[in-house]
Amino acid sequence: MVARGDRVVAIGGPTAQAQQGVVLHRYNAMPAAGVPPCHGWVADIQTKALRAEAVGALIESLKPKGLRVDLVIGHPGWGELMVIKDVLPGVPVLHQVEFVYQLEGADVGFDPEFAAGTAQPNWKSQARLRLRRAPQLLALEDLDWGLAPTEWQASTAPSFYRKRISVIHEGIDTEQVSPRQGAEICLQKAGITLRPGDEVVSFVARKLEPYRGIHCFLRMLPLLQKLRPQARVVIVGDEGVSYGTPPPGGGSWKQLLLQELGSQIDHSRVHFVGWVPHPVLHELFRVCTCHVYLTYPFVLSWSLLEAMACGALVIGSATAPVEEVIESGRNGLLVNFFDGQAMANTIASVLAHPKTFGSIRSAARQTIVDRYDLATVCLPQQLALVDALAAGRHP
Repeated sequence: MVARGDRVVAIGGPTAQAQQGVVLHRYNAMPAAGVPPCHGWVADIQTKALRAEAVGALIESLKPKGLRVDLVIGHPGWGELMVIKDVLPGVPVLHQVEFVYQLEGADVGFDPEFAAGTAQPNWKSQARLRLRRAPQLLALEDLDWGLAPTEWQASTAPSFYRKRISVIHEGIDTEQVSPRQGAEICLQKAGITLRPGDEVVSFVARKLEPYRGIHCFLRMLPLLQKLRPQARVVIVGDEGVSYGTPPPGGGSWKQLLLQELGSQIDHSRVHFVGWVPHPVLHELFRVCTCHVYLTYPFVLSWSLLEAMACGALVIGSATAPVEEVIESGRNGLLVNFFDGQAMANTIASVLAHPKTFGSIRSAARQTIVDRYDLATVCLPQQLALVDALAAGRHP
């Protein structure tokens, strides 16, 4: 939008990162007297109300300095847009609909190993989640229009609001994120270099946690190593938690699971590399024989689409967000999230006969070009939506 001549102003919290050509105003939501006490169930709502008040005050302070707004674009999940209709009446607002908390049928209760409660449901936990939905539902009530990256994410909004949500992915730059000759990955600690043709299995998650299936993946490794003793597994991700909860006894899920597995796996062939620069991640996708992507019914990771754009053969979990992108046997392979034996056998089959899956790799790349390309598909649709809303039109 800046490149085409629009004036773009951003408002963000204390850690917001500036973007070239965008004027950034930061707010501090912490009251001078500190955060007042409240009931534990509404602490999340209070945090969002503090942000809303800070953003409202900041916008009011900018009006006398010449701020004139045609359109507001923002994420309703943090509270910043909660009073935007009061401080900027009549200005259309485009909400980024990432995920509306679900009381059932999505991430909550999906994994029986971590399901809350035993014989009786944990009603207090359910009540807390219900109240966390309140700001999201309030945002939907004030919705001019919404923008969701995938059909599944849009479907988490109540059906009444679904007609005001456009599904347009953020987009993948398929010019840069693409297959390339001469790819290689240097594992400095192990003192080895991996290239296409080596038996390489990749696994990527921002955080190595159950939401992204790290427990199912690691527990599958003893069987995989028995089937393919020369395979090397490269795991990208931090040990913290983004979406779920830490292990009950503290530490990280990686530490807990490796302790559980002990000598059942050959640790010299399992490489945890932490976070890596984005271009290195793409090199891994170009080198790997197959890439494993597992997720609860939750927000779809960019890494899946980028792996496919690089021509990687993806073995994904047969969960709804993944099934929206991958048709098993055509542009990837799907396995049951919890079936470690099927996962190991599928990976082993790919490692044993990598050349037989060439058409699936090509189809994976074509899927991203056709449906998720930034320059030709997603960005034109995004800008058309922005222009329509700024002009007072609904799509």
